[in-house]
Amino acid sequence: MSRIGKKPVAIPAGVTATLDGDQVSVKGPKGTLSIPKADLISYELVDGGISVQPANDTKRARAFWGMQRTLVQNLVTGVTTGFSKKLLITGVGYRAAAQGKVLKLQLGYSHDVNIDVPEGIEIKTPDQTTVEISGIDKQKVGQIAAEIRRWRKPEPYKGKGIKYDGEFIFRKEGKKK
Repeated sequence: MSRIGKKPVAIPAGVTATLDGDQVSVKGPKGTLSIPKADLISYELVDGGISVQPANDTKRARAFWGMQRTLVQNLVTGVTTGFSKKLLITGVGYRAAAQGKVLKLQLGYSHDVNIDVPEGIEIKTPDQTTVEISGIDKQKVGQIAAEIRRWRKPEPYKGKGIKYDGEFIFRKEGKKK
């Protein structure tokens, strides 16, 4: 039994939700998002929200229930407030600079790393060691943050690399003489 799925997703003022065909669409002040409907889940508009229930009593339908409700909640949150991730760069000579639709990273390689910013994502660099990623789609924001971090993961001895803000890097002791 899903505890998350039991609650309907509240729709705030200024946001409209539609259930048409095989899509759940949500439109708000920041834009429009939609996800495909799952066959095992039934969706319905109730007063002030979207109710998500399993279509039948199979184990697979119950397994999808909470996840589908969370995906609908992410649509509503995305079009109202949006999502953001912050990356911190640590290391001598490691820098980031946002230039239009390209993020230029200097990470100790013999060449600069250029990352194209996808549509719907905004990347800012308030200083050379901070990258702020924001957008309305939680999956896209998390994916681009993971792709940037993949270029130089933090190492355990000095902590050099790209890490998420608030991420703890387990530090190891170096060689002993």
